[in-house]
Amino acid sequence: MLTILTIRNLHTIKFTAKQFVTHLKNNPEKVYCFNGKMGAGKTTFIKAICEEMGVQETVNSPTFSIVNEYEAKDGKIIYHFDCYRINSIQEALNMGAEEYLYSGNYCFIEWAENIASILPNDAVMVEIEEVENEVRMVTIDAP
Repeated sequence: MLTILTIRNLHTIKFTAKQFVTHLKNNPEKVYCFNGKMGAGKTTFIKAICEEMGVQETVNSPTFSIVNEYEAKDGKIIYHFDCYRINSIQEALNMGAEEYLYSGNYCFIEWAENIASILPNDAVMVEIEEVENEVRMVTIDAP
């Protein structure tokens, strides 16, 4: 199933995040792979999604830690990955990536192509593309 959302600018990102959270609630998948060029807004959008889900702690890019853990308002756990610095599947396995991916918790993954071979079959691909002056198209491709 293909869903397309639009982020008009940073002032409307909360509205788009709310639409995304509605998608989450209406679908069983838990692993979401955010794809897009450097600077496309992956981290910014994930931050807005987490805030919409009621995460109280500061949402940062896990560029150096690889994975951050947050708790949503409803007590559910969210894992936020940045796999940009993952150089091999073995490195991902050594840090316990499979335990996170198959935990049943939400996993929001940036640069998921670096761990593609261990992603669940039902992982949802989310493409973020800048189409013009701050406008981003968010394409959600659920199995």
